[in-house]
Amino acid sequence: MSFLASIKRIPNWVVSSFYIGMTLVIVIFNDVFGEAEWFVVFGLVFFTSMIIFFTRLLFIQIKLIINLKKEKKQTELLHLKSQVNPHFFFNTLNNLYGLVGQDTDKAQKLILKLSDMMRYSIYEGQNDLVTIGEEVVYLNNYIELHKMRYHKTIDVQFNIEIEDDKVMIMPLLFIILMENAFKHGVENLRKNAFVNVHMKATMHQIDFEIENNFDPEELNDHQGIGLNNLKRRLELVYTNKHKLNTRSTDNVFNAKLSIQI
Repeated sequence: MSFLASIKRIPNWVVSSFYIGMTLVIVIFNDVFGEAEWFVVFGLVFFTSMIIFFTRLLFIQIKLIINLKKEKKQTELLHLKSQVNPHFFFNTLNNLYGLVGQDTDKAQKLILKLSDMMRYSIYEGQNDLVTIGEEVVYLNNYIELHKMRYHKTIDVQFNIEIEDDKVMIMPLLFIILMENAFKHGVENLRKNAFVNVHMKATMHQIDFEIENNFDPEELNDHQGIGLNNLKRRLELVYTNKHKLNTRSTDNVFNAKLSIQI
C-alpha cells in the first residue's frame, strides 16, 4: 500500500482533531510567550507532533502489510489443502462404478467410508488445526478403503504411540505420505506389497515414518505435486520446526517426518 493510500485510510476525526489541537497551541503559545518567542516554541512542538504523527502512520502501514501477508498465507494454505487426495477419490469412485452392479454390499460400505473421508477433507480439513486423534481416524479410514478396493492381499501395519489424542496438528499432512506409498507402491505391485507406518506423538513432537516396497521398473523420478504440496505447507506453518527426510534403497522407499508442536 502506498504512502498516500495510507494517509487516506486515516479517520477524518483524527485529522480534524490534529488541526484543532494545533490551532489551540498557537493561541496559547501566543498568549504565554508573546509574539517574539511563541513561533520558536510552536515550531518545536509542531515538528515533534509531526514526528509522532508520521511514526504512527508508519506503524499503521506496517500493520497493514503484515495483515496482507497473513491473508496471502491463508489463501495459499487453503489452495494447497484443496489439492490433497484428488487421485484417491477419483480412483475410488471409478471402483464404485464397477462394484455397484457386482457387489452391492461392498459398494455400500465403500460409499460410507468414502463419505466420511470426504466430509473430513471438506470440513475439518479446512481448519487451521485438528486433533491427532481425528487424523488417526482419517488415516485408518484411508487404509480400510484401500483394502476394500484391491483384489489382492496387501500387508499394512499401522503402529501408533500417542500420549494424548487431543494434541493439535495441521490437518491432512500425513495422508500425503501415505497416499504416495499406496500410489507408487501397492498399486504397481502384483503381490507381496506392504506398507509399514509408525506414528509417535508426545505433547511437544510428532514423528511419522512410513515405508513401502515398489516395483523398480515403475519408478518415476519426477516429484509429484503431493510431496511439493507437503513441503510448502510445512514451510508456511512449521517454519524451522520440522524435518522431512526421504530415501530409497533397492525396492523400498522410506519417509520420515518430525514436527515440533
